[in-house]
Amino acid sequence: MSKTLQEKRPEFKNIHVTQIISYRLPAGGFASFLHRFSGAFMFLALPFLLWLFDLSLTSELSYARLAEVFSNGFVKLVLLGLSWALLHHLVTGIRHLLLDLHIGIEKEAAARSALWVYLISLPLTLLAGLKLFGVL
Repeated sequence: MSKTLQEKRPEFKNIHVTQIISYRLPAGGFASFLHRFSGAFMFLALPFLLWLFDLSLTSELSYARLAEVFSNGFVKLVLLGLSWALLHHLVTGIRHLLLDLHIGIEKEAAARSALWVYLISLPLTLLAGLKLFGVL
């Protein structure tokens, strides 16, 4: 086989589990992974959120029970995680919609927009956490 044909052939990379751990995703890939994770997290938390919604509407006694549930620190951490999931999923979804419209599909622009996802969603999550824990 000639040398030019060997250079054009695709290279097979057999990635093992140990190599996956050390593999670094680009910012856009990591944002997309977290987009899927946040969507799954919100979906799995849906029964919990529906239960909280039911507590808020049933009666005054159940609303008092809701206030008691909200006073638990672990529940507040779960709600903070859900706030992050919602905000990250929303901002990344807008990014994906823009990419689908062929806005910012160049490599540098896509990497920049992935960083903007974090620069927008994380401070908003911090504000939600401050409100949730009673600082604001």
